[in-house]
Amino acid sequence: MYISPVESVVFEVLADSTRRRIVETLGAGERPVHALVEAVDIHQSGVSRHLRILHAAGFVRVRAEGQKRLYSLCAEPFRELDKWMRQYRGLWEARLDRFGAELDRRQKVRAGKRRETHP
Repeated sequence: MYISPVESVVFEVLADSTRRRIVETLGAGERPVHALVEAVDIHQSGVSRHLRILHAAGFVRVRAEGQKRLYSLCAEPFRELDKWMRQYRGLWEARLDRFGAELDRRQKVRAGKRRETHP
């Protein structure tokens, strides 16, 4: 079975709930490590380990500001994930559209039957 680079890296990195919480926190903008420690409620060493993994996978960038290290999200991995998911989004949207149309049809049939039995 073929596994695309998006599947093998993006999903492995984002499979961890702590890393997802870090990503969600960084979605609001650049943050220093101590703010991420507070947000995910684990020790600083754990946050640093997860940040190294996210950084190595290209999800976050780090910049120094004096003694502080500030982390922010990189857009590219998310673009790749969105591109990969787009093919499935279209599939599900089409299925949901057909499902919605069938529900509408059934509601109209029921409404018609009610009018016939209760004129």
